[in-house]
Amino acid sequence: MKVGIVMGSKSDLPVVERAQKILAEFGVEYVTRVISAHRTPYAAETFAKTAEENGIEVIIAAAGKAAHLGGVIAAYTPVPVIGLPIKSSTLDGLDSLLSIVQMPKGVPVATVAIDGSENAGLLAVQMLSIKYPELREKMKAYKKKMEEDVMKIDAEMQL
Repeated sequence: MKVGIVMGSKSDLPVVERAQKILAEFGVEYVTRVISAHRTPYAAETFAKTAEENGIEVIIAAAGKAAHLGGVIAAYTPVPVIGLPIKSSTLDGLDSLLSIVQMPKGVPVATVAIDGSENAGLLAVQMLSIKYPELREKMKAYKKKMEEDVMKIDAEMQL
């Protein structure tokens, strides 16, 4: 099981690292690349067209501003793509979110919140868990721990 993470710029790395951490926590292999939909369109095409043969089963595409990377990747691959809008200084990431979420019919890109890197990683794990039952069990344990953590905080508040 392998996730491909592409980001439009190295400046996206601080956000992307949170998805990498989630994937590592679940034992999911990933590869991270800097590929720009606008500055390196042929590299984006090549990455997308060869993703499946390179063992990539889900792609997380992080991009800011015009944020076309996820859509360009999705146009060239049958592999599911998760768009991760990056908060930019222009419109606080709203531009990125709208660019990613407004895909034309036939080119789906699942989209998480602006800078929602953890959810991008978790969604990738959930997609992979359809094929890998061990990930489904790890996800159940993750959700149970999350519940227990909140309940512990709630109990402490009642004291």
